[in-house]
Amino acid sequence: MRMGPAAGRPASLAECRRRDLADPLGPLVRRFRQPRAGIYLDGNSLGPPPRAAITAVRRALEAEWAGELVSGWNTADWIGLPARTAARIAPLIGARPDEVAVADSVSVNLFKLAAGALALRPDRRVLLAVEGDFPTDGYMLQGLAGLRPDLRIRKVAADRLAGALDGEVAVLVASHADYRTAALADLPGLSRRASEAGALTLWDLSHTAGLVPADLAAAGADMAVGCGYKYLNGGPGAPAFAFLARRHHEAFANPLPGWMGHAEPFAFAPGYAPAAGAARLMAGTPPILSLTALHAALEVYDGLDPADLLERSRQLADTFLARAGPALEAHGFTCVSPPGRGDRGGHLAFSHPHAYPVVQALIAAGVTGDFRAPDLMRLGFSPLTLTRAQAWEAAVRLERVMDSGAWRDPAFAERRRVT
Repeated sequence: MRMGPAAGRPASLAECRRRDLADPLGPLVRRFRQPRAGIYLDGNSLGPPPRAAITAVRRALEAEWAGELVSGWNTADWIGLPARTAARIAPLIGARPDEVAVADSVSVNLFKLAAGALALRPDRRVLLAVEGDFPTDGYMLQGLAGLRPDLRIRKVAADRLAGALDGEVAVLVASHADYRTAALADLPGLSRRASEAGALTLWDLSHTAGLVPADLAAAGADMAVGCGYKYLNGGPGAPAFAFLARRHHEAFANPLPGWMGHAEPFAFAPGYAPAAGAARLMAGTPPILSLTALHAALEVYDGLDPADLLERSRQLADTFLARAGPALEAHGFTCVSPPGRGDRGGHLAFSHPHAYPVVQALIAAGVTGDFRAPDLMRLGFSPLTLTRAQAWEAAVRLERVMDSGAWRDPAFAERRRVT
């Protein structure tokens, strides 16, 4: 990727500010609590807190929990909060509300869906996955295979997935965006190819939900998972979501059939009867405080088109590249994200032999990015929480860190903590 200025990219900080003022999505930034000092380029890892979420959690603590105690399940409709939150997520991923459940973590939901998908394809013995995909997805598949000695996990490079879909594959498990490079998978094309091969698809939308249009129903996807704390800004450890296409509702059996996935959870029947729709994917009691934060955070998406958000994210990345390009090239960075803007999600990744101390020095300079082993600096461009002026200033600070040699400070060399 050539990282210098290109047509359409701003040429100065003043121009960035003018574009920010003219941008109809620009005012969204004010709906978030911004850091007092510094520029946050890690929204692809943990989104900043929406003001509405802070207010909602305070209300849940002080008025609902402290004021109502156990009555809050009814008076505050805590019991309906998972379904109401699912209904807000559904349009962001191209799903119907009854195809989405909000519960547990990505890892747990992936296990539930993968196990249930295997039961829908009892004559097939292969789980197809991507080499180098996010580790927890692989760990969950390994755990599942450990319970089924007849299962095999077949891992291939992302560009070989289509050719690896044969009559042995029960389920394809893949991420919509590579967590390191932001490279986007061909979700519609691979979903179609899997269907033609008789396999099911299970997509991980953790790095695209709320940013990249997925349109799962139109793509013919079977299942999906995603987290609530990245672009959805639901807070650290926010509940995850799971998608189960309607055509699978009746036949799908949750391998973790907890009481909240029961058709009548308060009947306390001795036998399990699944709830209708994706609600059968629920298991234990929902975490109301974190669900409250996520539900309120999703208000910001009302009336927004994910395609507009993705374009704004790419414009922010373009702004950063316009200013940082010469310094990145001069100091030996290699952009490993796809060169075509249409082929990537919301972050940029750069390899550098000293990526870890560079990231630490950049954080000390007031720009929060993150490091991914072994040598990647990731910078996220969240369209809801970042301005063009901030993207430009982040590039200026990176140039200063590199030109001054600040990253060589011994304080940044020791890997005490990697976030």
